Amino acid sequence: MRLDIYRRAEQDGKFSYLAVPETRNIPQEATNTDWEVETRALEVDDNAQQLPDYQIQNLSGQLAEKGYAVTSTIH
Repeated sequence: MRLDIYRRAEQDGKFSYLAVPETRNIPQEATNTDWEVETRALEVDDNAQQLPDYQIQNLSGQLAEKGYAVTSTIH
């Protein structure tokens, strides 16, 4: 699958990340924050459960439940 990755600045120069399938826009409930494009069309294995570079856990579960995935902790 291909994902678009967005980032949002947090405290102390850290970021949180949002992963959205390439063909979708950022969901309405997530548009109220200032997400910036980090990378577009990131190739990810269809069975991937995490994106360690973006601290995203339970990738497929989050995508199935919400249509997007976010960082599990702020790094």
